[in-house]
Amino acid sequence: MIILQTLIFALIVFGLLISVHEFGHFIIAKLVGIRVEEFSIGMGPKAFSTQKGETLYSIRILPIGGYVKMTGETGIEEEDVLIKNDPKRFNSKTVGQRAAVIVAGPLMNFFLAVLLFALVFSFVGIPTADDSTIIGEVIPNSPAEEAGLKSGDKIVAIDGQEVTQWSEMVKIIHSQPEQELAFTIDRKGQTLHYKITPQLDPENNIGLIGVSPNTYWNKVNPLKAVSLALQRTWDIIKLTFLAIVQMFSGQVDTGDVAGPVGIVQLIGESARFGLIYLINLTALLSINLGLLNLLPIPALDGSKLIFLSIEGLRGKPIDAKKENFVTIIGFALLMTFMLFVTYQDIVRLFK
Repeated sequence: MIILQTLIFALIVFGLLISVHEFGHFIIAKLVGIRVEEFSIGMGPKAFSTQKGETLYSIRILPIGGYVKMTGETGIEEEDVLIKNDPKRFNSKTVGQRAAVIVAGPLMNFFLAVLLFALVFSFVGIPTADDSTIIGEVIPNSPAEEAGLKSGDKIVAIDGQEVTQWSEMVKIIHSQPEQELAFTIDRKGQTLHYKITPQLDPENNIGLIGVSPNTYWNKVNPLKAVSLALQRTWDIIKLTFLAIVQMFSGQVDTGDVAGPVGIVQLIGESARFGLIYLINLTALLSINLGLLNLLPIPALDGSKLIFLSIEGLRGKPIDAKKENFVTIIGFALLMTFMLFVTYQDIVRLFK
């Protein structure tokens, strides 16, 4: 049952991310007058299709991507005189118009993330730490848990010194690592006493007992929510880009990279925690998909932008056969890497 639920949620999330990405390409192509022959969600054999006007809309059985097929996109078709003279072909448009079509997919993924974050901030709220001394969470195997502290306990005093704010309590604990402290606790009206020795955090040279503050959800108005969502999305883009750079420079082990199987597992775990966690993960995956597609890797949107930039500088397009050869090689390498990370995912699952 859990596996089935995970697969259903994974299909919904992947379907949403792919649909939004391809819709970005599709809508801008339509706006600049490019004929879209097919709008497909998924790859492989068709499971469903319907013709609407000049476009075939299809759903294919493998949920590993999608595509928008535009007339003359590869350039090879231009050997056909009819296609070469077709004003609706991809290559008949300006470099700027074609670049807009390419970049629209990743931008739609960023837009989706902003929308999801804004909805959460508006209707659920932002987790905000309470400055009271009520414990929100006790970290497993921490000094606090070993002593007997529980979530919901209120710390009244430390070594006889009364504390009314979380910041006051933290200051005392941080300043006395590896020194036994006497805690006075209020647990539902009952006064309890505990002896706890803060562990030394060697990196920051402070004492820690393993507790986090109580939090509440603070709803914000829609305008504030959009502003915060834009900032959250930008922060994640920067962190994700840094992680990608570190991976290619060897600072991050590729074994830590999650492939399709790992992502499905994450989606299932998030769904079991609750809808808010699933929405946040979907926003995070959308940002990752958008940023990944902007990388200058052959077969991805980023490489197409590079080719268009070269065309703009040269004043003429790169030979279509050469460009497609590079794209095929890049796609093969990309699929090889995907197989590698999928293997890593499966190994982690069995472990």
